[in-house]
Amino acid sequence: MSRVLVVGAGPVGLSAALALRAHGLEVTLLEADPEGRTRPGSRALFVHRETLQLLDGMRPGLAAEITAYGQTWHTKRTLYRGREVYSRTFPPPTGIPPFTSLRQVDTERFLLAACEDAGVEFVWGARIAGVRATPDEVALTDEDGRVWTGTHAVAADGARSTVRRELGIPMEGTHGDGFHVVVDVADIPGAELPLERVFHYEHPELGGRSVMRVPFTGGFQVDLQCRDDDVQEEYGTEEAVRRWLPAVVGEGYDDRVLWVSTYRFLRKVAASFTDPAHRVLLVGEAAHLFPPFGARGMNSGIADAAAAARAVADGTPEAVASFAALRRQAGLFNSDAAGTALEHLRPHRRIVRVKQRAAAALAPVVPRCGAWLEHAPYGPRHGSPAAAGRKY
Repeated sequence: MSRVLVVGAGPVGLSAALALRAHGLEVTLLEADPEGRTRPGSRALFVHRETLQLLDGMRPGLAAEITAYGQTWHTKRTLYRGREVYSRTFPPPTGIPPFTSLRQVDTERFLLAACEDAGVEFVWGARIAGVRATPDEVALTDEDGRVWTGTHAVAADGARSTVRRELGIPMEGTHGDGFHVVVDVADIPGAELPLERVFHYEHPELGGRSVMRVPFTGGFQVDLQCRDDDVQEEYGTEEAVRRWLPAVVGEGYDDRVLWVSTYRFLRKVAASFTDPAHRVLLVGEAAHLFPPFGARGMNSGIADAAAAARAVADGTPEAVASFAALRRQAGLFNSDAAGTALEHLRPHRRIVRVKQRAAAALAPVVPRCGAWLEHAPYGPRHGSPAAAGRKY
């Protein structure tokens, strides 16, 4: 039976392995880190309905397991300089919810268990150092000189993808100024904050910086938007977070901080999602990097993984070429959408700020102005021709 190699045991690599097994293919997953590695932080937080449906197609019942553990909040709230401009509470969904919110470490835990049950072979501590692709097979070599061969390889080895580098495929795009600070905070038992997502434009107690709070199972994430000239040590260290966090969520959380990270605004897409021999398929952050607006990173990566598995199962170079063209088009769409969101959240044009202030002033009497402030940060949600109507 044909064997396929998957590189990387993050959520996208695990999804690719699971999808390949669903097509009846033998899978060996190669991961650079040792088994039982610690992966702190929420990282990707949302698993959207389309992604849950894809995962359920790979492993029936997996969506129910993930949503039973995750949080689906029903209230969205938006404030502008301390004043509420939008609030909406949705009825509880029936069937698969529109999303569920859980830390990435928990998403990976469910995916890992599903892969083990499905018979995926894992090789831990295999840091890939070489790639050789021919019209007939692909061979991967790790730093210890071990070699694995397969009909195809799916590279899900992240933003610094060794596989992509060894194939000589460049990343194309831009990076923005400034940074965001991402903080995971544990709930205070018995005094949990309301189960709602809150976005606050120009928070008055944070010097006019915007901030978002999103619940997940066991706690919540806070995302602080810093200015271009902010110093990371003043906002992005654990000590700094303990100083500004009470202004966002109140007292008592300074010793509940679980994880602090910063990210910058990369918008890059690989020049090609496959090699000339059509034996290697790039997915997830090995293929594209977006600012995390609209949860496009992991969700689009899992869509890549499902499409890659279909192409590999087909077995023809034409199927792989079609995968590469369509998913690259989807990547470019997502990059543009994230860029639209970035321009709204970090406006460099005065007219954008004027529109936001006007919308906030009119929101009490013109509700659609508040709705615009609520929805605009996430960029276009639909219309990708590459995805046949799908969001990602």
